[in-house]
Amino acid sequence: MNEFLFIFTSIILPIGLIVVTGYVIQLKFKLDRSTLAKLSIHYVMPAFIFMSLYESSIDFSLLLGVTGFLILYAFLSFILCWFIARFMNLQKDRTVLFTNANLFYNAGNYGVPVNDLVFRSDPYAMSIQVMLVVFQNMFAFSYGIFSLSARSVGKVQALLSYFRMPIFYGLALGLIFNYFHLPVPAPIETGLSYIRNAMIGLVLFILGAQIAGIKFKRLRWSAFVGAMTRLILGPAMAFGLLLLFNMEGVVAQVILIASAMPAGVNSSIIAQEYSDDPEYAAEIVMMSTLLSSVTVSAVIYVALAVF
Repeated sequence: MNEFLFIFTSIILPIGLIVVTGYVIQLKFKLDRSTLAKLSIHYVMPAFIFMSLYESSIDFSLLLGVTGFLILYAFLSFILCWFIARFMNLQKDRTVLFTNANLFYNAGNYGVPVNDLVFRSDPYAMSIQVMLVVFQNMFAFSYGIFSLSARSVGKVQALLSYFRMPIFYGLALGLIFNYFHLPVPAPIETGLSYIRNAMIGLVLFILGAQIAGIKFKRLRWSAFVGAMTRLILGPAMAFGLLLLFNMEGVVAQVILIASAMPAGVNSSIIAQEYSDDPEYAAEIVMMSTLLSSVTVSAVIYVALAVF
């Protein structure tokens, strides 16, 4: 119990305070959430991803292994959520929202700060987290949109738009500079380091502002089931797969902790654009985010104790 309380007060509570600050300021000043999102996507995240990959010791066979694990995990999560949705007799559109909220967890705005605090800014641990962030972004804005949109033009544009995002080039350049041991000029490296250091506080603030902008009028039982599926069954499945494939150490710890993250705000944003019932996705995001303060602390404890 003492270890659990330590994890909660030293990791989850500081993150929660910044998120709440963003939430309160958004309610008071009505900041432009679209501008805040652009600030994260086009400014801090590309620099953060580049520097995290540039400074870490990457085993590129590990990169392929983690990617394969994430694809398998996503596939099994899809199957699990589909069966749960069918058992609850959810309508087709709501089944997709239920599934997407579980597939697209908050590996970035929430997961990155948790990783930074748990592993004490370890570049190796953060490089694995970056892989998860990039995978989640590509997955959310490709399959996430495809699953809700029947318009072929929208699908193609969604896929192409990702390759115009700075996050993609931060990933590509970070891997290239790391693999070929290319030096970054000192002034540029210093500037990117300043941006990278601003990332944690900024993305948590933005997460709070985004949550403040989510509107819903009711809480449905199936949405609560969706939130608990994400927070409990998600990490339970990841735990089983990690044991099955004999993964251990920091890699297993990072993956398990990331699998416990709440539903990502991206699932709500996509639903607002492409679904007839965006409120349903918002319910899952809100409930999973609120309940995650307890469940994430528990998963961190298990990850550090077992792996």
